[in-house]
Amino acid sequence: MQEKLTGNIPIRMTNDYLFKALLQESERTRKAIICSIMHYDPKSVTDVLIKNPIVLGDTIDEKDIILDVNVCLNGGVMIDLEMQVVNHRDWIERSIYYVSRNYANLETGNIYLNVLPSIQIGFLDYTLFTDSPAFHSTYMLMDTKTSRKYSDKFQIKVIDLTQIELATDEDKSYNIDRWARFFKAKTWEELDMIATNDSVMKEAVNTIYNLSENERIRQQCQAREDWERRTGWLIRENERQKNELAEAKAELSKKDAEILALKERLRKQETE
Repeated sequence: MQEKLTGNIPIRMTNDYLFKALLQESERTRKAIICSIMHYDPKSVTDVLIKNPIVLGDTIDEKDIILDVNVCLNGGVMIDLEMQVVNHRDWIERSIYYVSRNYANLETGNIYLNVLPSIQIGFLDYTLFTDSPAFHSTYMLMDTKTSRKYSDKFQIKVIDLTQIELATDEDKSYNIDRWARFFKAKTWEELDMIATNDSVMKEAVNTIYNLSENERIRQQCQAREDWERRTGWLIRENERQKNELAEAKAELSKKDAEILALKERLRKQETE
């Protein structure tokens, strides 16, 4: 990589294809991100094997492919990571499906106590619950009355890249906010500043540069961005049509009520 890069990054890290490519190419990066979010001691993590790699640069089916990163940690814990920019209005169901899929890992004849933990980590470039925004949220099974934890083997984590300013002191102590700013960076200068004094992040910057220099990978990233734009437009158009239909139904109900009221007045007049 050049000694000093300047200007805009050609492909933003919120691009799900580049996100997967980075985590697939750099074991240190995916290990650091997982340890940061899960509060793991990096020394305790010896293996971060990707279970669903892709051939970088090859054409993918843009309609069907889901570019999540499925990782087996230390041969046991199953962790799924995904970057999502467009709000498809299905993240809750999607994340539950991911974590449930990995949780069903018990081999025939094994006992339930040996079921492996399953964790889903979603990096969202939008706010999931607008009435209660948060930067880092963790969801797991618990008693709704006492909040007693039922199990931590089944977890869903959400990192809201639009709410970095809400990062807690604990989030900052584990550098989760730094990784969020890393993903949101727009220029090489921003990346260089964020990666200061961090060898793993510097390696991630080098990996991003090398990936961005690959023409076939750039084409796949562009294809994903085009697909996300079209998908976003379709979602917005669908919501617009739903709103118009709801307004039309409300107006029709209002007119029906007015007609009924008019009929009632006429009936009373006839009676009189």
